[in-house]
Amino acid sequence: MKKEGLFSRNTKGASVLTTDKGYRLAIPASIAGIKSQYQSYRLAQLDDYTGLTRRKFPHHSLTLSLRARASSDSITGTWGFGLWNDPFGFSPGFGGNPFRLPALPNAAWFFYASPESHLSFHHDKPAQGFLAQVFRSTSYHPMLLPAGLTFPFSRKTARRLLGRVIEEDGIRLDVDVTQWHGYRLEWSPTRVLFEVDNVKVLGTIVSPRGPLGLVIWIDNQYAAFTPEGKITFGVLEGKEERIEIEEINISS
Repeated sequence: MKKEGLFSRNTKGASVLTTDKGYRLAIPASIAGIKSQYQSYRLAQLDDYTGLTRRKFPHHSLTLSLRARASSDSITGTWGFGLWNDPFGFSPGFGGNPFRLPALPNAAWFFYASPESHLSFHHDKPAQGFLAQVFRSTSYHPMLLPAGLTFPFSRKTARRLLGRVIEEDGIRLDVDVTQWHGYRLEWSPTRVLFEVDNVKVLGTIVSPRGPLGLVIWIDNQYAAFTPEGKITFGVLEGKEERIEIEEINISS
């Protein structure tokens, strides 16, 4: 069933299709060895913040439940569903969004990242795979200035300092994502609860700062800031992939 208030966005060749019970988001295959649009950024996305400035994102608390499955357990890129503050801000490849400066991350989501990614600032938290994950950042922290000053000279030290700025919690989930499962995320200002098939998998008091927007997506990009201080990002070659979503229920 199509949900009111969700906007679809996709790059060339990708698609967001309405199904009897929800949506099918798909990205096309890349073609190895051919320099063409098929090696560019590929994204299929649903969100409820298109056209809004970050301070007008719609949610300060939210409960999201849905059923989902993916075409593969090793999609090259990222996919998931949940809440974030769109911290990168530039929304490459799309019109209709106001310009947003980059920001520190605030997010609570079910998130998959392929092995090329390393999206954690804490050595004891998972950085890729299928995760229940939370980030919390303030708009200002006394460690931001030292992190910025250190970055040109030692990215390893800068990453360690950012780990003191960005609170984080998360676990890697042992779920066959190619099969239908029920997912539930409950976010309030004081806690976040994750459930899979009505079983609690993570409860945390690390709660992102709002306002946040709802996002459901699949793409072919990766980003990594490793414990050694190495920064890499880009797009990946891969086959056609998709995620299917049904029985979406959103309540504040």
